[in-house]
Amino acid sequence: MIFPEDNIYPSDGIGGVMLTAICAEIRNYFTYEGDKHIGDYAIIEGLITPSFDIPTRYIRIIGSHKNDGVHCVDDADLEDEPIFHGAIWVMSPSTAFLNIAKDIAEWQAKYGGVESQAMSPFTSESFGGYSYSKGSGGKSGGAGTWQDVFRAKLNPYRRIRV
Repeated sequence: MIFPEDNIYPSDGIGGVMLTAICAEIRNYFTYEGDKHIGDYAIIEGLITPSFDIPTRYIRIIGSHKNDGVHCVDDADLEDEPIFHGAIWVMSPSTAFLNIAKDIAEWQAKYGGVESQAMSPFTSESFGGYSYSKGSGGKSGGAGTWQDVFRAKLNPYRRIRV
């Protein structure tokens, strides 16, 4: 999966798409039942209506056609959308988790692109006296995916269900 540079939040270096993918991978959106607001919402000029107190920087929107996923409220990246029935979860991720997410975003930007060796469909190649082989990723070695590389660091944050 490729994450465009313009989706990196300037305030903390973590993209909304990237943070959404990480939270989905670990099945943890750092929220509790009291933090889940279900109802009819609209997004107008980047503001959620009806409004409610959001004491953190991060929210997850569910049920929207244009804004599903994790968003940093400081960055006002929400697209205008008429009324939709869905949920808005107030998230409270720890600083330690956000630091890991930033490391993952940096790793993904460096190694996860189409041009990277990690994304090549070939495990070995040879031509003109040159050859290389790479591990298949994850448990058997090699670069693998961000999920493989950061598995141990993310394990303390994993949940069995959302």
